[in-house]
Amino acid sequence: MRITGLGHAGMFIETAGGSILCDPVIGPTFFGSWFPFPDNRALDWERFGNADFLYISHRHRDHFDPALMHRYVPKDIKVLLPDYPTDDLERDIRALGYENIIYTQAGVPLDFGDLKIMVTPLRAPSDGPIGDSSLSVDDGTASILNQNDSHPLDLEKLLSFSKPEAYFTQVSGAIWWPMVYDLPQDAKQNFAGLKRDAQNKRAMYYIDKVDAEHVFPMAGPPMFLREELFRFNGYGEHDDAIFTDQRQFLAHMKELRPQQKGYEFVPGTVVELVHGEITVTQSLYSDAEIDRIFDDKWNYLAEQRDTRQDEIAAEVASRAPVLAPADMLAELKAWWEPLLRRGRIFRDGVGGPVRMTIGELDLVVDFPKAKVREYAGEETNYWFTIPADLVSTNIRDHEIDWSNSIFLSMQFTAGRVGKFNEFIYTFFKCLSRDRIEYVENWYAEQSDVSEDVELGEWVVQRRCPHLRADLSKTAKIEDGVLTCSLHDWKWDLASGKCLSTQGHPIRASKIEDDLHKDATVPAA
Repeated sequence: MRITGLGHAGMFIETAGGSILCDPVIGPTFFGSWFPFPDNRALDWERFGNADFLYISHRHRDHFDPALMHRYVPKDIKVLLPDYPTDDLERDIRALGYENIIYTQAGVPLDFGDLKIMVTPLRAPSDGPIGDSSLSVDDGTASILNQNDSHPLDLEKLLSFSKPEAYFTQVSGAIWWPMVYDLPQDAKQNFAGLKRDAQNKRAMYYIDKVDAEHVFPMAGPPMFLREELFRFNGYGEHDDAIFTDQRQFLAHMKELRPQQKGYEFVPGTVVELVHGEITVTQSLYSDAEIDRIFDDKWNYLAEQRDTRQDEIAAEVASRAPVLAPADMLAELKAWWEPLLRRGRIFRDGVGGPVRMTIGELDLVVDFPKAKVREYAGEETNYWFTIPADLVSTNIRDHEIDWSNSIFLSMQFTAGRVGKFNEFIYTFFKCLSRDRIEYVENWYAEQSDVSEDVELGEWVVQRRCPHLRADLSKTAKIEDGVLTCSLHDWKWDLASGKCLSTQGHPIRASKIEDDLHKDATVPAA
């Protein structure tokens, strides 16, 4: 088996039973904000596009590049479609002219001669654009797991496919917190450090559990080459960003797991695996060039910025004309109010108005009243300032997932009072009737009926209130606070209150309290 790095989460897998093109992206994506790091334009895209299978893990534009596909990927390629609850990804792929679709089933292996594959989708509202997935591949000579951005919960089922020898996983951030938020600089630096730590913990959790001999960090970081975003590359010019690179993570992994074999996976990295033997070579960059990219990163990024402004200008020119404020308000009312009326979970979960300043338009999304109206001077706990051309473009394109467009672009600012509210951002990735109804049903089914488990001196519900992870495997308790290692969410066990966001209480009791209760029950 031969795996060639294509940049970001992209890879080209050559097996005894055929080749698979995974998540190919050149970009730029997210309104011209994200570029693959390092530059991957010089790869032989004609060759890689002529694969037997195409696998797009999810709709996020740093994994799904329609322009690249149109240019390089033949329309008759076999497409491995993850089994998602809504058909948005399928509609996107068919709109590009791809009809040879293989409908995979969640966690069910498929055989293509010597090639065996399995696609494992995740379907929670916070999994990417309502859906993320991993790809397991085995051809009898080697087995790999391409986990990319996904955070699977049932690792036992995932690893029952086969024991992966090579493991490819995300270690960098893919979020806008805390960079865009209205915070004092010292607070932003502190939150950025906490976020990087949480990302590292999650990556190490999976590395420990998968326990593959060979680990390849991938799926980030991006390059930010727009002038106003350039300072957020890496850890940031002011230590207020979250984008760990491959070399930084491998150094961290070596400290915690010194026996683990890890490798830099960049555009042109070629990994050959045959019956347990591995060779790793570079086909695009020399070792000296790779050293310079990582060790002299800011100068490398500056060169990229100075030579790629034409790509950014072309993206800006493709945006829609800015709508007049009254027209924009009317469009958003007509689009969002019917969704708000259907979205009881969102109305209750947000619980108040959210202010949005969009160019000259100042509006609120009044979640309790299911209204979109002009701002009336009231206090709000969440607020956004967004360029009007971005919103006008999303209205023109009827973009149903604003996380997959405006928010990941980081071309906006935000503020909040109090804790993170996941219902706000989930609403903005559910701007269609199908998505609203799916998420409403998903949340309605999350009332916990699972068994309890003993964790130290506590009895706790087995399933995490956030995304149903098995807390007997993912939880750590310190000073009465439980932390789930998958997303670093925290709960105060004495009260059951979630410390990371609104809602999501946990069922927990201290064992000594339970014993005391039992002792005071009168004998029959």
